[in-house]
Amino acid sequence: MKRLLGTLTLLAMTIPATALANAHKEAPTMAAASAPMTAQQSRMGDCNKKATGKTGDDRKAFMKTCLSGDAQMTQQDKMKKCSVDATGKKGDERKAFMKTCLSA
Repeated sequence: MKRLLGTLTLLAMTIPATALANAHKEAPTMAAASAPMTAQQSRMGDCNKKATGKTGDDRKAFMKTCLSGDAQMTQQDKMKKCSVDATGKKGDERKAFMKTCLSA
């Protein structure tokens, strides 16, 4: 009986110490969760949402093309990018540049 009581007391004393010892392991995870997402992480999230309903090889192929970057730009994104790239051009030069940029 004394052994059992002694073992239970020892066990009760080590459990809180173990819980406190492991508490520091959770802290970096919480800090990492609050860090801003990288461009690749946000692209992965967007592509993952768009791939809803796709399975197997179809999903794999879609994710590959989606994550490759510019290949899946929306028309609005293309307009923004081309407009920024056309800064400084005017008139016919800008029109010609925009036409080739948007068709690419």
